[in-house]
Order: sequence, then structure tokens, then C-alpha cells
Amino acid sequence: MKLYSLFFLFLFWSTALTAQQADGNFSPPKEKEVVRAIRAKGAIKIDGKLNESDWQRAVPIADFFRMEPRQGGAYRYKTQVRVLFDDKYLYVGAFCADSLGKRGIRVQDLRRDFSWGENDIFGIQLDPQNLKQYAVAFQTTPYGNQRDLQNFNDQSTDNDWNALWTVRTSQTDEGYYTEFAIPFKSLRYDLPIKDEEVIWGITFTRLARRDYEQTVFPAIPQSFSPYRMTYAAQLKGLELPEPSANVRVEPYALFQYENQTEDGAKTTESSFKLGGDAKWAVNPNTVVDLTFNTDFAQADVDRAVNNLERFNIFFPERRQFFLENSGIWSGSYQFAIRPFFSRKIGLAGDFNAQPAPIDVGVRYTQRDEKQTLAGMYIHQAATDISQAANFGVLRYAHNYGKENNVGFMFTHRLNESSESLNRETQNNSTWTIDGLIRPSDQWTVNYLASVSTDYEKGDLGFAGRFFAGRQANKSYWGWVTEYIDQSYNPAMGFISQGNVIRHNPGGYWIVRPKKLKWIRRWDPGLFVNYYHDANDPGSFQQASLYLFPIYVFFTDGSFVEYAITPTWQNINFSFAPLGIAIPQEEFFYVRHDINIRTDQSKKWSLSGSYEWGEFYNGRQKKVVGGARVAPSPHFALNVDYEYILLEELGILQQNMATHLTTLGARLAVNPRIQMSSFYQYNSFDDQGRWNVRFSWEYQPLSFLYLVFNSNNISTHERDFQQQQTIAKLTFLKQF
Repeated sequence: MKLYSLFFLFLFWSTALTAQQADGNFSPPKEKEVVRAIRAKGAIKIDGKLNESDWQRAVPIADFFRMEPRQGGAYRYKTQVRVLFDDKYLYVGAFCADSLGKRGIRVQDLRRDFSWGENDIFGIQLDPQNLKQYAVAFQTTPYGNQRDLQNFNDQSTDNDWNALWTVRTSQTDEGYYTEFAIPFKSLRYDLPIKDEEVIWGITFTRLARRDYEQTVFPAIPQSFSPYRMTYAAQLKGLELPEPSANVRVEPYALFQYENQTEDGAKTTESSFKLGGDAKWAVNPNTVVDLTFNTDFAQADVDRAVNNLERFNIFFPERRQFFLENSGIWSGSYQFAIRPFFSRKIGLAGDFNAQPAPIDVGVRYTQRDEKQTLAGMYIHQAATDISQAANFGVLRYAHNYGKENNVGFMFTHRLNESSESLNRETQNNSTWTIDGLIRPSDQWTVNYLASVSTDYEKGDLGFAGRFFAGRQANKSYWGWVTEYIDQSYNPAMGFISQGNVIRHNPGGYWIVRPKKLKWIRRWDPGLFVNYYHDANDPGSFQQASLYLFPIYVFFTDGSFVEYAITPTWQNINFSFAPLGIAIPQEEFFYVRHDINIRTDQSKKWSLSGSYEWGEFYNGRQKKVVGGARVAPSPHFALNVDYEYILLEELGILQQNMATHLTTLGARLAVNPRIQMSSFYQYNSFDDQGRWNVRFSWEYQPLSFLYLVFNSNNISTHERDFQQQQTIAKLTFLKQF
């Protein structure tokens, strides 16, 4: 396998270094475009109609640039934007023209924080501190549902950041209008020095989903996103309000009723809780967050997964307090080595354990043009199966050059002693250095080095990661090397596996056929994954080549892929996917994969994949299918199904079939009143689960939630049923 690694190392560097400016990338302009905001003389009613006289006084922005499906040139969907302000709000109004008017609108549902790519979208990206490495975005659809996010370096996105703002829309036969009101209190900015003009970074973006035409202002290469703020225009003309008391409180009241039956024995329990969060913007750069008696009853639940790989499954964070500003802790923007991962907090064990109550928490964030300083402390209460625990993390990052930064992070977890559990105090710390270097607009380098210590055991472990990649309009090439030794144990973090060195070179070309307009892009390419032991570098673990000659996106958003994956495995440990013990020997096998997806923006859509071939000493077939029906944005129904067939696998040459079925539905009166539900059944463990959630946003970011959860396991060994009914009321007030 060493020859393969050397060959692909040569292929990567030779291809990447010979890529030319013919890719179509262009550098940020020296003279920035200017967007002029004017003060509103009268009151602005946010109704999505733009009929106040102030909107006619504002200077229109209409010179957009096409990013998709082809870069530059004439585009079909015209957009006109105007910007106003008063003492409290920044207002943005836009008209998004469409010759089909209401009939041309593509919106799949009315949920908040909707996905990019399935809907008609208009959005604003702001850099109020002129950091050039950070943006906040406010986006909407023709139906007025909201999406807000933070983006760091056009690389890491926090989609779950929520700000207090308002948007309304209206639809006409010529297109649709959007009207935004963003409170200055919801933004972090620096007041200018006396007699100095206020300048913010700003970009606008629009996705006309019917033809997947994406346009931006100002011009940004299609290999980047509208969050690449080095290309941003300058927003001028603002008269910013003086900083004032900026406090946001969000108390909640919750009632929960639970009944549980196990092997015929039934128990019931009811409880009432009070708690909440508070946010204090001490100044434009500094924010303090407090949480007490924290509860996440309304958070999305994880879906069941049948894992056939030798790696730990990464389940994303879903709890709002930890999601906000999560990009600060993300380090080198990857999943394999995370010295800090908030899902370790609030659980009596690992990622899928039962919840443990959080008594109190505090988070401090200070960010300016040159640096970021952040810290967080959480106290987790004891449970019948886990000790009380203290979690602390400290982060410092320094920006330098145009788009470079270097950071340091320290974490410490203290598990308190427990007489009832017969457990002693446990301490674990990590020290991490990471950074980003962008030597040019196309090249990005990330690095990370981390050390962990288990004080009581005396273990010292090390992990590191290096990434270099070139992203351009016609190709992507990258190289990743990761190192995790046997002793590295971040008690507040996540690793994909221990005792491993991984090399992952590869890339793809981006071909946009000029004569085949129905093909948006064709991305053939390959990636290599090569793993060996960290404590014994000569000990091979596994390797694979992921070759995808067919990887085609069509202009209507549909997609097709064919991939072939030759794989080498060295099983020298106890390994039993889905309970089937694999012989401890070496294997070589080849697998094939076909993936398809129809236009997900239509009223009905399909997706599916078929994977087949050898699997260790046996065979595996895997079929995944999905169907979605959305006759209107107010209602959607989806069905997903996974079938895995294992044949003559393992030491005992076993056969096994699993079925994982998910049914989901969403009903929305409007973007603020919605109900969603799903049912999932997994035949592998005979487990079925329900989740039904009703939410009413009765005023901005204040919610009433009604949640029903049910979990059933019925096997020869265990008959278990658990049901929860939860009512939660939150109230947000900003002073």
C-alpha cells in the first residue's frame, strides 16, 4: 500500500500545482463596491410590500453577478435591493423578479432554518466589524420563513445561531418582495472613531430554484460562497446608535409526564421545571451568556443508525445553548479530532446515554478585528448512574494577515467523587493549538495539534491534523493527514477512533459542459483513504480508493453518481458489525454504489442508492430509498427505507437482513405555527420510536412547544415501553 500512497501523493501535488487562473477565479477588487444606506424619515411597517416613500428614496442595487449554473454573463432572474435605517433597525428591502410570478415559486416547507438548495431564497450577509473572516447571514423564502447563521472564513457554518429579527414577504404576478428589519441590538459592531465614516461589509444573494440560478452582489467566484467577506461590498451611510443596556432574557416553564413499562412493571412520573437563559451584551465586542436549570426537551432527536464500519459514529449537536457560537470552538473545522465537543455535556455517559441535568452554565465571548477570547463553564448534576461533573473550556484565537488565524484551546473535565457509585474524582485536560492559513484565495491550510492528560492514570496522549487544499472553479484538490495515538483521550471531545494515522489525498475536476445546458456540473474524481497504527506505523489497518467517474448535478437540481471502492482490510482485533464476528485476517474486496436524486424542489421527489459487492469474507447489498410529497409548503410527507442484506459473512458464515423504516410529516399554518412528526422502526433491535412536536412562535423567538416521545423495544429478552408528554413555554425579552 505504500506505493499507492506515493502515487496519489504525486498525482495530488502535480495536478493541484498545475491548475491555472483559467479556472475562472478572480481576486477581490481593490476598489470595493459601495452600498449606500439612507435614514428613513417616516415609520417603516414590516409587511413585505415596500410601499413607504422612503423605499423609493433609497438607492437601488441591481447589478448582480451570476454564480450558478454558469459563472458570469447574462442572467434571467433580476433582483433589486434597497437599504434603510433608523435609530433602532437596519432595513433591507428587495424585489425578486420572476416572469411566472407566484406560479414559479419553489418552497418545500415553512420551517425555520431551512436548507439551502431546495427553495427560492434571498439573503443578506453582514460583516459589521469588518473582520473579513466572519459573517452573519439573514435569509428568507417567498413565504417569509427565516434562516440565520454565522460563518467563519467561508469554511465553518453555524446554522443554529438565532438572532432577533423580523422579515415579511409578499407575492405578486411579477415576482416577490422581501422586507427585513434587523435590530442593531442583534448585531455586534464597533463604533467608529470621531469623524470616521461607518463601513460594514455586506453581500446579497439570491437563489432562483426553478433553474438553480444563483446570483450575488458584489461579484464572487462560483467556487466560493456569499460568505467570503474579502469580496464584500462596503455598506456606508449608517449612523449607529450609541451602545445601551442590551440584555436578553429567555425564561421557560416546563411540565413533563412520563410512563414506563418494563417486563410488565409500570411506573409513572410527572415533574414541573423552571429555568432559562440570559444574554448580556456588555459592549459591541463582549457577550456573557448564562443558563440555569437548562432543558432541551424540544431539541430534535437522533435517528437510528446501523453501523457497519470500524469507526465511531458522529452525532451532531442539536441543543440550542451549545449550538450558538459553536464555530468559535470548532478549531480546524473537521470531525475526526474534536478536543471539545459539547455533546459530552448533559449526558450520563457517551453520546447516546440518558440525559443528565445541567444546573448552571456561563459563557463569555469577546471578539474584535484582531482576536477572539471565549470561555465556558457548565456544571452537570449527578444521576443514579453518573457522577456530577464540571466542564470548562477556554479559547483564544488571533487573526493576522488577510485571512489567517491561530488559536489555542484548553479544556478540563472534573468528575466529582461519588460514594453511592463507588467512584473517585477524575480529571482530564486537553491543550490544543490550531490555525488557518490562506496563502491565496484558492489555497487553504488547516492544522491542529492536541495533547490530552488523564491525571489519575498518568496517561499523556497526542493527536494532530494537517489539511491543504485548493478550491477553484474547475477543480478541487486536497490532502489530509490525521494522527491519533493510543493514549489520546479528550474527555470533553470526540475522536473517530484511537491509535490511527490516516492519509486522505484526492480531489475532483469540475466540468460544466457548454453545449449540454441541462448539466450544471460533472465532478469526476477520486479520494484515497489509508490507515495504519499510530503506535506501530508499520502495522496496516485499512485502505480504500473511492473512484467516482459519474458524479453529475443537473440544472434542475437532480443528481446521479456511480462509484467503485476497492478496499483492503486488516482485522487484527475483535470486530463484530451488527453482532457478526469477523475473522481476524486480511481481506480485499470491491464494492459498487449508485446514487440518484430527483429535483428536491418539486412537489414530489425521490432519492435512492444501491450498494453491492463483496464485504470482508462475505457479501453485502444495501438499498436506501426515499420519497417526499409536498403539494404545498404547508404540508409535506416523507418515507425513508434502508435494507441491508449480509450473506455468508463472518466466522460463522451468517446471513442477516435488517430493515430501517422512517415515516415523517410536517404541517404548517405559517412559518410560526408548525407541527412535525416521525416514526422509525429498526428490525435489528426491534425498536420503534415516535416523536411529535408542535411549535408556536407567538412572538419573535418566544415559543410554545408540545412534544410527545415514545420508545418501544420488544424482543425475547426485553419488553420495554417509554412515553413522554412535554409542554414547554419560553418567553424572550430584549431590553
